[in-house]
Amino acid sequence: MSFAERHSLHSRQVRDEVLDRIAEDDVGVVRLAWPDQHGILRGKTIVASEVARALNEGVTMTTTLLLKDTSHRTVFPVWTAGGGLGERALEGAADALLMPDPASYKRLPWAPHSGWMLCDAYYPDGRVVPFSTRHLLQKQVARAADLGFDYVTGLEVEFHLFRVTDPRLAPEDSGQPGTPPDVSLLTLGYNYLTELRYDLLDPVLEVLRKDIQALGLPLRSMEVEFGPSQVEFTFAAQDALASADAMVLFRSAVKQVARRHGFHATFMCRPRMPNVMSSGWHLHQSLRDRTTGRNAFMGEGELLSPNARHFLGGLLAEARAAAAFSTPTLNGYRRYRPNSLAPDRAIWGVDNRGVMVRALGAPGDPAARLENRVGEPAANPYLYMASQLAFGLDGMAKRLDPGPPADTPYETRAPALPRSLAEALDALEHSAVAREAFGGPFVAYYLRLKRAEIARFEAEVSEWEHREYFELF
Repeated sequence: MSFAERHSLHSRQVRDEVLDRIAEDDVGVVRLAWPDQHGILRGKTIVASEVARALNEGVTMTTTLLLKDTSHRTVFPVWTAGGGLGERALEGAADALLMPDPASYKRLPWAPHSGWMLCDAYYPDGRVVPFSTRHLLQKQVARAADLGFDYVTGLEVEFHLFRVTDPRLAPEDSGQPGTPPDVSLLTLGYNYLTELRYDLLDPVLEVLRKDIQALGLPLRSMEVEFGPSQVEFTFAAQDALASADAMVLFRSAVKQVARRHGFHATFMCRPRMPNVMSSGWHLHQSLRDRTTGRNAFMGEGELLSPNARHFLGGLLAEARAAAAFSTPTLNGYRRYRPNSLAPDRAIWGVDNRGVMVRALGAPGDPAARLENRVGEPAANPYLYMASQLAFGLDGMAKRLDPGPPADTPYETRAPALPRSLAEALDALEHSAVAREAFGGPFVAYYLRLKRAEIARFEAEVSEWEHREYFELF
């Protein structure tokens, strides 16, 4: 029996169906993509004749990919016992297996000789790699299903689009990380939602739209955001795993397609450029009753059902710890500012864009939902959604009360959101709810990974420091 058959990953019929599709598409290669701890796609490209074997037995992946920070530096001692994590399977940069998910197969419209499949990571003995974040979301989705609910999410994603003026590919530009490209604006910004600004962006947005829709992603709209060269794409609601998969593919596709046409797309929250605005990722979420198919957040005679209010209470109670997953970069905390259409405290309101969680809909509205406005577009979608679901379900279990809605969100007294990644990680470290949901080993792993980034940041001499002290002292 194959690895896939021994561990019931997919049937021969499913395997044969995707092999038939690959043959019909006449692709020469298939990219096997695995979303890492940062939500970045990594993997291997194999020739089409090797796909059957990959579906049966997987392809090897060095486990050091699990141990890298955002500079691609390995931050755990892989040559020590347990690979620095108490996991014998990680010692000595050993291999794990990437097992393709046949249901995820797509042909890449911008590289039509290429197929694509999303993968999950397994140890050779069949265990799921415990630090695989897609698996963590699957566990929380299964927990919700056991309680009788499906978790439904919709995406609003802001990002920046620039024209590349110098790709910075000289040898001296290489490094960990390398020098980012030099870019220029596509629009001057501040003409929010104007047709004139949209038309300036139309040539590149059309290129992106065609390929995003050709991938089958549920694109709803493309909008001109407030800042220079800033746009927003929105997507229809789906079950959470499909939504998270769509997010990692969307970000990767946008960056690839843009670069092929001479543009640079970035999901960094606040690029260091004059006059730019911060980008956010607003996550719409609700629960669907698995028995009736009804929206479990829909209220009768009021906006939110009791389940929705308790779920909301959980989000607010764990908001500081959740920030470590919704805003996992140092840069993302530049966005939490008062009076800025971004939240700065754990508070909710009805159709109010200054709060952390915005309640939307009306009594009896089947589209009633909670929009969490706290996230940055660089967040790992599996961790962002898994943490929201875990903390929301905890609120339901404890019947937490979110309190009254806020009409003046920047004046209402409420716990402040973390002002830095370090502060968010400290909150995560002390969250009993997070440890119960994700396990102590994963929380310790994540803390060490992100604190390595902070240590590198603090070791650098910034431009601010040089300007402030070099001449004065």
